[in-house]
Amino acid sequence: MAKVRRNHDRESRIHEEIIVDAYGPEEQAMSWYYHLEDKLQFPFRAQSVASVPTSPLRKGDTIEIRKMAPEDSCSIDMLVMTRWQNRNIAVPLSQLKAIDADESTTQAIEDWHYWIAQGYCF
Repeated sequence: MAKVRRNHDRESRIHEEIIVDAYGPEEQAMSWYYHLEDKLQFPFRAQSVASVPTSPLRKGDTIEIRKMAPEDSCSIDMLVMTRWQNRNIAVPLSQLKAIDADESTTQAIEDWHYWIAQGYCF
């Protein structure tokens, strides 16, 4: 994802609401995980915005997101669960854009995309 212009509101929300008490990579990952688990309203439809080597989805594929992937799967990237070819699989949230989702879900995903686009990592 290309770096995007800094957004003061997003920066404030991320630092004051999501990772405020997170010290170190593991705590930041868990802070993001629980924030997303709280803000994403499952299930919701999403569209793949890019093809990535770690996912079977192609750009433009539409899927239903059912829940967050297990906590221990999200130490490097935030993953969500979907049904794909008769299997439950985890795909990167950074690969997805919500379709007709509520405001909370849309904002949380956009905040995660912003975090990634800024080059932040755990």
